[in-house]
Amino acid sequence: MVTFRGIKVYYTTVHTALSKSKLPDLDYALNPYLGCGHGCVYCYARLYTKDRRASENWGFVVVLKTNIVNVLSREVKKLKPGVVGVGTITDAYQPVEAVYKLTSRCLKILLEHGFRVSIQTKNPLVLRDLNLLAMRKELVDVGFTITTLNGKLAEIVEPRSPPPGARVQALRKLSDLGIKTWIFYGPIVPGLNDDEETVERIAKLAHETASTLYYDPLNIKPFMKNPTHPLRGYISMKNTSWWVSVKGTILKYCDEYALTCKPGFLGNSESKCNSPLSSFSHALANSNKRPRQAHR
Repeated sequence: MVTFRGIKVYYTTVHTALSKSKLPDLDYALNPYLGCGHGCVYCYARLYTKDRRASENWGFVVVLKTNIVNVLSREVKKLKPGVVGVGTITDAYQPVEAVYKLTSRCLKILLEHGFRVSIQTKNPLVLRDLNLLAMRKELVDVGFTITTLNGKLAEIVEPRSPPPGARVQALRKLSDLGIKTWIFYGPIVPGLNDDEETVERIAKLAHETASTLYYDPLNIKPFMKNPTHPLRGYISMKNTSWWVSVKGTILKYCDEYALTCKPGFLGNSESKCNSPLSSFSHALANSNKRPRQAHR
């Protein structure tokens, strides 16, 4: 075990690198790490991360899959090429990636063997691999989770994530180079980041970057009901009428800016994740993946 920027880093080995995905439009999932140093207070991934060192110390422990590059090198020679979701129960570009470069090395292997890669992140560190992604941009899409554009608010709900402004700059750069981009606006929390100004600013950003916009309301989990949890005071406001109103505002600006807008999780109903009408937990438990959207 070593410590990196206050995060305890452990090591493990794996038998497989790519796992089958049951999520829409993803054939496989690749997660070079267990746990995530970003420490987002709303993150559901802790509930689906099997390593207890990470799941019970969310945001403070990361486990590296030390042999994942070698395992992946063998698997891509045997598996049928498909779409790989990069970072489905972790952020594949969290801070430790700057040192260990597991994601970067895996991406190179996947792209060389004709696999499509779909990356979801909060970290502009993805730009380090810009040349690699741009060379095979027909096989690449990159999405940024942008919960809010308010830096002070982001510090509360995403305490060790890169600030929203840095994500916006990275999104613009990727889009300018012709790489397919998308924005994941979620989780949308009642009374926190559901105001009309936030919706319009994110919709405008999606328009300016030719990004698809995925939107998704908060899925309340037991750990959020702890009296000391930062979201505790907001969750009681979530109900069907609230979401109907917020969704209406989102769709209004999607129409105004001529955007492609989709629910974050397509499935049994409007949305697999977080919708008051959905059954996200069942789908996620079956797929053993981090919440992410169907994004094509």
